[in-house]
Amino acid sequence: MPVLGLGTWKNDDPAQCTDSVKTALEAGYRHVDTAQIYGNEAAVGKGIAAADVDRDDVFLATKVWIDKLAPEDAAASTRESLQKLDTEYADLLYVHWPSGAYDPEETLPAFAELRDDGLIDRIGVSNFDPHHLDAATDALGETPFANQVEMHPLLRQEELREYADAADIELVAYSPLARGKVFDDPTVAEIAAKHGVSAAQVSLAWLREKGVTAIPKATGEDHLRDNLASLGLELDDEDIRRIDDIDRTDRQINPDFGPNW
Repeated sequence: MPVLGLGTWKNDDPAQCTDSVKTALEAGYRHVDTAQIYGNEAAVGKGIAAADVDRDDVFLATKVWIDKLAPEDAAASTRESLQKLDTEYADLLYVHWPSGAYDPEETLPAFAELRDDGLIDRIGVSNFDPHHLDAATDALGETPFANQVEMHPLLRQEELREYADAADIELVAYSPLARGKVFDDPTVAEIAAKHGVSAAQVSLAWLREKGVTAIPKATGEDHLRDNLASLGLELDDEDIRRIDDIDRTDRQINPDFGPNW
């Protein structure tokens, strides 16, 4: 999986979404993340089609919403997602939340059937805690390929990172800039000034150093390119230690239907 992707949550203006996906891919991104609930799968698909990049070179992920996780609904809604995305397959399909109609023993075998049918390549989960991952692994007979969770320097997810490392699960970070709050953190700001880069680049580089794929949302070309430039930033051990020692736990996404964090 590419170590930096494009998130599209709240990128719900169709023309802007299409343009940002096209711009990102032509700038060098190769991972695009969307979801049924975002309402932008068709615009994402148009952006991929418009970019001067082969579809097979794009790692495309989408997510099944909580009211579509019964087996028959998961299958039907995934086929509908693929139609909107104008693609024959998704590289990664996530259970968006362990909530609603989700039942690991029913939902995940339905995802496995979609994989067997060639409609998806990998099975992922999102917003799962370790006990959710244990149940998902039991239901699948294998570990999920990825777990997508909120993660950034203000929410470092040590327990989930240890679990992912031990189980060989890819960890994917949404809201990797804490919806802008990392820009105001003095430690991140000082490290950014030290390297002459943006706070966004520091946050994304820290995630990369932790072996995590970040999927920041960006629409304008300047932000897209600034985020991409984080791939060239090498933080030193002291930088990593200082971020690891930030004494904050600022969770941005915590809906009432989510896990009891």
